[in-house]
Amino acid sequence: MTFFILSTDSSPLVGNTPASYGTLTIETSLDPLSSSVSSVRLSGYCGSPWRVIGYHVVVWMMAGIPLLLFRWKPAWGVRLRLQRCNLARAETLVIEIRDKEDSSWQLYTVQVQTEAISEGSLGLPPQAQAEDGQSQAAVGAVPEGTWKDTAQLTRNEEAMRGQQVLRYYLFQGRRYVWIETQQAFCQVGLLDQGRTCDDIHHSRSGLCLQDQTVRKTIYGPNVISVPVKSYPQLLVDEALNPYYGFQAFSIGLWLADHYYWYALCIFLISSVSICLSLYRTKKQSQTLRDMVKLSVRVCVCRPGGEEWVDSSELVPGDCLVLPQEGGPMPCDAALVAGECMVNENSLTGESVPVLKTALPEGLVPYCPETHRRHTLFCGTLVLQARAFVGPHVLAVVTRTGFCTAKGGLVSSILHPRPVNFKFYKHSMKFVAALSVLALLGTIYSIFILYRNRVPVNEIVVRALDLVTVVVPPALPAAMTVCTLYAQSRLRSQGIFCIHPLRINLGGKLQLVCFDKTGTLTEDGLDVMGVVPLQGQAFLPLVPEPRLLPMGPLLRALATCHALSRLQDTPVGDPMDLKMVESTGWVLEEGPATDSAFGTQVLAVMRPPVQEPQFPGMEEPPLPVSILCRFPFSSALQRMNVVVAWLGAAQPEAYIKGSPELVAGLCNPKTVPTNFAQMLQSYTAAGYRVVALAGKPLPIAPSLEAAQQLTRDTVEQELSLLGLLVMRNLLKPQTAPVIQALRRTRIRTVMVTGDNLQTAVTVAQNCGMVDPQERLVIIHATPPEGGQPASLEFLPVESSAAMNGAKDPDQAANYTMEPDPRSSHLALSGSTFAVLMKYFPRLLPKVLVQGTVFARMAPEQKAELVCELQKLQHKGASQAQSQAVRLGHACPLLCVRYCVGMCGDGANDCGALKAADVGISLSQTEASVVSPFTSSVASIECVPMVIREGRCSLDTSFSVFKYMALYSLTQFISVLILYTINTNLGDLQFLAIDLVITTTVAVLMSRTGPALVLGQARPPGSLLSMPVLSSLLLQVALVASVQLGGYFLTVAQPCFQYLILAAAVSKGAPFRQPLYTNVPFLVALALLGSILVGLLLVPGLLRGPLALRNITDTCFKLLLLGLVAFNFVGAFMLESVLDQCLPACLRWLRPKRASKKRFKQLEQELAEQPWPPPPQPRR
Repeated sequence: MTFFILSTDSSPLVGNTPASYGTLTIETSLDPLSSSVSSVRLSGYCGSPWRVIGYHVVVWMMAGIPLLLFRWKPAWGVRLRLQRCNLARAETLVIEIRDKEDSSWQLYTVQVQTEAISEGSLGLPPQAQAEDGQSQAAVGAVPEGTWKDTAQLTRNEEAMRGQQVLRYYLFQGRRYVWIETQQAFCQVGLLDQGRTCDDIHHSRSGLCLQDQTVRKTIYGPNVISVPVKSYPQLLVDEALNPYYGFQAFSIGLWLADHYYWYALCIFLISSVSICLSLYRTKKQSQTLRDMVKLSVRVCVCRPGGEEWVDSSELVPGDCLVLPQEGGPMPCDAALVAGECMVNENSLTGESVPVLKTALPEGLVPYCPETHRRHTLFCGTLVLQARAFVGPHVLAVVTRTGFCTAKGGLVSSILHPRPVNFKFYKHSMKFVAALSVLALLGTIYSIFILYRNRVPVNEIVVRALDLVTVVVPPALPAAMTVCTLYAQSRLRSQGIFCIHPLRINLGGKLQLVCFDKTGTLTEDGLDVMGVVPLQGQAFLPLVPEPRLLPMGPLLRALATCHALSRLQDTPVGDPMDLKMVESTGWVLEEGPATDSAFGTQVLAVMRPPVQEPQFPGMEEPPLPVSILCRFPFSSALQRMNVVVAWLGAAQPEAYIKGSPELVAGLCNPKTVPTNFAQMLQSYTAAGYRVVALAGKPLPIAPSLEAAQQLTRDTVEQELSLLGLLVMRNLLKPQTAPVIQALRRTRIRTVMVTGDNLQTAVTVAQNCGMVDPQERLVIIHATPPEGGQPASLEFLPVESSAAMNGAKDPDQAANYTMEPDPRSSHLALSGSTFAVLMKYFPRLLPKVLVQGTVFARMAPEQKAELVCELQKLQHKGASQAQSQAVRLGHACPLLCVRYCVGMCGDGANDCGALKAADVGISLSQTEASVVSPFTSSVASIECVPMVIREGRCSLDTSFSVFKYMALYSLTQFISVLILYTINTNLGDLQFLAIDLVITTTVAVLMSRTGPALVLGQARPPGSLLSMPVLSSLLLQVALVASVQLGGYFLTVAQPCFQYLILAAAVSKGAPFRQPLYTNVPFLVALALLGSILVGLLLVPGLLRGPLALRNITDTCFKLLLLGLVAFNFVGAFMLESVLDQCLPACLRWLRPKRASKKRFKQLEQELAEQPWPPPPQPRR
């Protein structure tokens, strides 16, 4: 059985299965940031008359109750009503998706739809046809007989079967079509994978109308639709969920028991809650729909000319004609002619416009991420478009609808990744335990009421009423209030949260990753100067680049950029702007520049009007035209330009980028011998260094000739020209925040795309690495020349460490102190890739000690976050623990190591999305990918989120304990009253549940977070010993006091609700002291006074509350003494448990080895120092 694995799709429901099976299982290897899916099962079902008849009989016999159950569990209804069948005949599909973290399965049902395919001819490129003339299919990959076109493939298959019908289903907005030859469903957005850049360019002529019609049938309309349900639909969905179903059952039961007032109040509260929920849900849906709605008129190429169509008609393969004034992009498209200046802040958070250039031709497979600089993404805004070769700016549509970049962003909002947190799972288990207790209480109540000769109908009502007492219906609402208060406090500090459940995760953060530029350091870069080159020797630093003599270095500084003019203002990368500004040259664009040079050019750089005359200057300060650009690539870490000027016999190529990479592309004879030392002298001081190189090109100085060049041709046999030195200062808030986090034992890690030495210097300056701590550089070399991959460990003080030692003997000369607990590791993105591939067993050790990760590509940042999340292990036996140490932990047993990520959103959106707590220092739409967004571009928001998370989590525990104790207290009261054949009255229930409990539960959550971040973390499990001990002992105290009151003839349990609320509302270490929550204290004092008054002087409330008058004052004081005893006992229990229980547990139970993966690794590193004395490891 063959399965087609997709590495990027969030829902890759694809694969094949033998004809005799109706279930398709796909084990995926997805990137965790895209989805939490581990594997998918697809089961097919078709109609069965006998099953349908049986289904309706069951529903009729059970008075329609199964319909409600099947609404909650649609897959159950499908399996009962329909018959399992082959996927090729399936009318309904059951999709089972397993969560990769806890192995739980989520079930969905979808209907298979059919649609007729119109006649049309979709000729494939010659290389896409197999020898027999039929398309060869593959899902998610390019097989031996490649094919390139979904519509052609599907239509050919249906034609071979003599049918013109397409089978597909929609899941989370995406369309999956049935591939007959593969016996699989495949997402249409991925069927064009493997198309080369040449294939994209061949589509410039556009599609005919017939071909476009067929493709629209396959791909569907180019619409990102956000469903907005009507109020009646929302009412049905809201009212029929299990929570409100239980509420409806409870209200009906209370009406049967004549609790009219209480039932009416609960009904009104539930109705108001439902109405508010309906309004909020509809409002959010409408806001999102309006935000993503995009319908514009676009011009597309047709074989006979051009045609204006609505953007919803676009399909992959259409060729767009982009207007010069730009406009919003309605789809993903590859730019094949011209250049565009694009604002991508709605997707990436990058506030700087990005220059997009034409896709280079070639046989390289086209990939939107790899060719990002040549791809226009849906939802971005084209600011301006310029044509150079031909009259139009052309872009070929590659993806539409939910398959686009914007579609993926909207899908992440509509279908967020589930939060895997033990607290929420344990709360459900605890509610289940309460349900078991309710069952036992029901059995007891039936027995005792039957013994007291209570009528059967009343026994049934009383027994069921006990269930509503033990399982508190208000528990979900009370738990929600905790996060709402925290969310409101964060909003007041300029931090916005779109996933409130993530706030509690912030309280469990153990590690925070930080981007460097724009996050730890200031956004802008200032030019410190230029280091020119003369022969093979560096000259002294020139602080003012504009004072350089006219020559290749000055021309490279003035032209090697991707700037453009927008409304007479240069726009582009801030570093490019600073570099050009330092030269004094001016950027010009437009037809006037073309006429001045007599040929078409991309742009012209003019020197200053009054150029200083240097002695011996040989070249006049002529304007320089840019003929070709190869934009900056994060993967390549460099950019190129081809330039010419009037009178030049041949153009010149200039390159700017990472010093290490640029020097490697240069002729060694042009690289000074002290290049590494010079580079280290500046990077060690924290400066950012960019190398520049160039060479003449043996071609005509024309745009047409330059456009034929390839990057490989330009980057051969270069000559090093010099170094550009720029300073990037730390933000003033960075060092205090980093030091505060480290004091609280929260690891801090830097993840940056900058130079390794610069990153190390910034880490030392901001306090990530203290002066007394050891820092080790890891260099990895992939296999080459028959030699296996190797690792080198070098102390940071050595020059070899900074520049990449190639000689193993050189690396072995350095000795290291064996103190792993105070050591830090620093490595580059290339080393990280080698570790991932060739040293997976050592990777966990590196992650435990890694502090600086430099030269990291955006996708590597996301991979790092995902690998860090695996540094916790649960339920490991001794053998499994050994497997953990060897790096072979079973993924099904791994529980996330809570990792945070803070970045500006420019190139770390993937990491922000993958992290448990992603904090974006950006106010753009891209922040919807990260749970938190700070309007203040400072990392001070990180400790704020952690403090609020700890406060919210601790408050959630307190509220849950209080609600559980409230239910158990009332449960005990009711059982005692059942024993003497009585019960609480209607208004008594109302007073306890609404006046006392609801008021207290809402106000106790208002206590704010502690002002100082401490080392302690709140527990993450409800089933921990401190929580269970507190619950059990408090219940025992409550029961003893109530029994004491019972034997004193009358009980006063109302005081206990206030006592428990005060006892579980402790402040430190995660919350402010109790006295800071003034409304809560006022409520406790007011309610306590009322209860004391009811005990001593019932007055007018004695009748409505059905209270009996007690004439004996001494007896009343005795009851007050019992209340005081309960109050003191409850507080003493909480204090003793907080102070003494941990010490007692440590004394009674010997210390056991931790089951957490990172703890095991830390212990192993403490016993066996690592890294070893530096020498190559093979």
